[in-house]
Amino acid sequence: MEEDDVVRSLAALAQPIRLRVFRALVVAGPAGLTPSALTEALEVSATGLSFHLKELVHASLISQERQGRNLIYRASFDRMNALLGYLSENCCEGEACAVDGSKAAACDC
Repeated sequence: MEEDDVVRSLAALAQPIRLRVFRALVVAGPAGLTPSALTEALEVSATGLSFHLKELVHASLISQERQGRNLIYRASFDRMNALLGYLSENCCEGEACAVDGSKAAACDC
């Protein structure tokens, strides 16, 4: 993943509603959600949601697919995993970090 892509993704997620939308789509999994399901679940106006969905699509964090009369939005798990990989690829000198923090303390990360 290129640095510009990382910055675009993080910028898109650096807004509370967009972060909530993205997390809801991650929870929904491959089935995705319609905008009406998102507005109901997140208590966001349809026009506000539309703006935030556009920003997440632009950052390639979610995808949009038309199914009949409905739009289905899905998290882009490949993009999410690439972002997480980019952020952690050099953590603890390339070794797995211990959950309890003992490795983090040992490698100053």
